[in-house]
Amino acid sequence: MKSASPFVIVEDCGAAVEHYQRILGGEIKVLNEHAGKIMHAELHIGSTLIHFSASYGKPFTSGDQVKIILLCETEEEARRVFEQLGANGQVTFPLQDTFFGALHGQLIDHNNITWVLNCFKQ
Repeated sequence: MKSASPFVIVEDCGAAVEHYQRILGGEIKVLNEHAGKIMHAELHIGSTLIHFSASYGKPFTSGDQVKIILLCETEEEARRVFEQLGANGQVTFPLQDTFFGALHGQLIDHNNITWVLNCFKQ
C-alpha cells in the first residue's frame, strides 16, 4: 500500500482547499479543473495530503463528506483489498479502469466507512 489519506467532499472544492491551506499551510495540487472551477485537488502538508473533491451537484448527508482513499501499489493489491473491504458491504462504484489512468473503485464497508481505491497504471 502506497498511502491512505482522507478524501473530503465539499460543494466548492477551490474555496475549501484554499481555506484549509491558509490555516494549515502546504501546497495545493489541482488534479481536475473544468471551466475555471477546481473540481478535485490535493493539499500537500509535509509528507501527507488531504484530497478534496467537489460534490458535482450530488446531495450528500452529514457524515458522507469524509472518506478514506487508498493508493495501492499493484492491481492485485487493489483487487484483494477491494474484495476484502467489500465483504458484507456495499459497492458504490465497481473496481474498473477509468479515464484518469487508474483502476478505481468505491465501496462502503460493514462499519459504514466509505473507501476509495486507486491503482494508477504505469
